[in-house]
Amino acid sequence: MAVPRARSGLSFVLSSSRCTPFAYRIPHRSFSSSPVSAAFVNSAPRAATTMTTSTTSTAAKPATSGPPRTAPATAPSKPSTSSTPARTVTPSFPAKEPPVPTARATTLDTAANAARRQRSLTDGLSDQPPEVEGVPAIDWTRSFHGLGGAAFTPEQQEILLAPIVQDDVEVKPDGLLYLPEIKYRRILNRAFGPGGWGLAPRGESIVTGKLITREYGLVVQGRLVSIARGEQQYFDPDGIPTATEGCKSNALMRCCKDLGIASELWDPRFIRTFTKETTKEVWVEHVSTKKKKKIVLRKDDAVRYPFKETK
Repeated sequence: MAVPRARSGLSFVLSSSRCTPFAYRIPHRSFSSSPVSAAFVNSAPRAATTMTTSTTSTAAKPATSGPPRTAPATAPSKPSTSSTPARTVTPSFPAKEPPVPTARATTLDTAANAARRQRSLTDGLSDQPPEVEGVPAIDWTRSFHGLGGAAFTPEQQEILLAPIVQDDVEVKPDGLLYLPEIKYRRILNRAFGPGGWGLAPRGESIVTGKLITREYGLVVQGRLVSIARGEQQYFDPDGIPTATEGCKSNALMRCCKDLGIASELWDPRFIRTFTKETTKEVWVEHVSTKKKKKIVLRKDDAVRYPFKETK
């Protein structure tokens, strides 16, 4: 059998490359230099060893002609949990603004709280009535002594039940009829004489944000004849003393209603007749604000400042 002649040159190289298995033609690289393997590295020392091996393997390869080849990027190693600060994010929201202070919150409430701290609103008066020789002392803050015990004399009844004097009746701008408080006092003085009657408070004054109220009892000749609660509005803390007196006057007028004084003011027929014959409605204009409105006043009265009558 003839031995084939040895091949040389390019034909030998081509034939040898075709005969070489495909697995030997793939350039071998270190396992540690693979980007996939580096992604699973979980410790700093192992990552350092891998980088050293990869560097050695790369340096051992001979340089080749052509453009330089970029080494595959390796995934960074997982940082140590001991040296990395915890990433805690705390959301921050702007603080709510305080409410706008008002006169109701800063002035009226302060005055009302100060009044509550000074005295109780539920307890009675602390002073006891004086004891007169032969006359038993009566605590009018709680007693109902003499209420409905006997009628007054005929002369006193005639004064109390006398018809109202129309010239004494006043009219409010909204058309409400009323008798001034001083007229009630004059009728009581004619019937019982000065000192023969009085108002006894039956509790402490209750002061709210805009109202004062207190209960009073009308005592006539040593016995209780009527009980009523007075009230009065105020618009400024400095006006509380004046409102207290108005509350007392309002309670007096309500107590006198039980005695028949000026009872016509609660009679609907008298109110309609008096309004038709004695009052009138006019349009007025405020001097400062120029606002117009309709008011009611007596026919013999004139429009008063700060209003003026308009057509």
